[in-house]
Amino acid sequence: MIQRTRSLPLGTSILSGLVILGLVPIVLRYLNGLGATTNLSDGRAWGFWISFDLYCGVALAAGGFTLAGAVYIFNLRKYHAVVRPAVLTAFLGYTLVVLALLVDLGQPWYIWHAMIYWNVHSPLFEVAICVMTYTAVLALEFSPAVFERFNWRVPLRIIRAIQIPLVITGVVLSTLHQSSLGSMLLLMPDTLHALWYSPILPILFLTSAVAVGPAMVIFESTLSNRAFGHKLDLDVLSGLARAIPYILGLYLLLKLVDLMVAGELGLLFSGYPHNLLWWAEITVGVVLPIVLFSLASVRQSRRQLFWCSVLVVIGLVLNRFNASMLALDMRPGFTYFPHWMELAISVGLVADALLVVVLAYRFLPMAYHEEVAAETG
Repeated sequence: MIQRTRSLPLGTSILSGLVILGLVPIVLRYLNGLGATTNLSDGRAWGFWISFDLYCGVALAAGGFTLAGAVYIFNLRKYHAVVRPAVLTAFLGYTLVVLALLVDLGQPWYIWHAMIYWNVHSPLFEVAICVMTYTAVLALEFSPAVFERFNWRVPLRIIRAIQIPLVITGVVLSTLHQSSLGSMLLLMPDTLHALWYSPILPILFLTSAVAVGPAMVIFESTLSNRAFGHKLDLDVLSGLARAIPYILGLYLLLKLVDLMVAGELGLLFSGYPHNLLWWAEITVGVVLPIVLFSLASVRQSRRQLFWCSVLVVIGLVLNRFNASMLALDMRPGFTYFPHWMELAISVGLVADALLVVVLAYRFLPMAYHEEVAAETG
């Protein structure tokens, strides 16, 4: 009798291939330097990695602090089932930011210097400290999943005892560095286009991150339902969707009032081609979601909730790319388009995170765990 060996699922095989594809240029980068794997130059100090891995990655991980704060601080226990997946996504997002920075930095072996050489006047210092600290906080917030899996009661009780202070620390850190990513761009008033440059950039960055948090949870929950069969109550998704139009409405109001006060409203119709980028991010990621999420029929459809959340995510990605790359002037005589290795490295890191998510859902209590059981039992 011939014994058949079990092959890897197709999705896992594809993700593994993408991880390997990303590892090859990472090795080349460390052997031959940045110039061998990127199209960066003196005219373009940062590019795809900063825009995608840092600016987008940090913002898209906002579901961790928004959901944890809502459940543990404001006691909205209705959303407890989505906290652990949101925290895992946030933890992986911040881990990928750190890994991407290790590739992007010219001298990555000095990344730890921020911990001992404090430049308290630098927004980048604040971002570095908060990202490192918040990554550790997220690891502690997610650790109960591992402790429950291996039935480690003592460390589980310790984490449960400090859970509220952990969550509060995470919310404070997230608030600081989500806004400080906008503060970094305040250093470039003559480089960043007037449609994005604003004294309230830190507030705009924080508000948009808070808005994308519930959208990312809807997005993730729908995909996990399809991939792993973890059916989430529609009322939970609908409740998350109900909050999004209010946050996006505040964000849109801030954007328009800011342009009005600065006297730059005319650029919306004359600042070609940047005005097209502005209209794209606002129409796709703000106006359409506000209208659609306000409709009761949309909030009662899993499919429509998913695609509306995709709009919010796309809008945030467009905003971060516009503000951190597309709307930034370059030195005369220089051009920039991402090298295929830049794209491959980022794709490989994302695939690596997705593999961890697959393993977590397969081996850890993600959808139903002790804390919920204790409350319902």
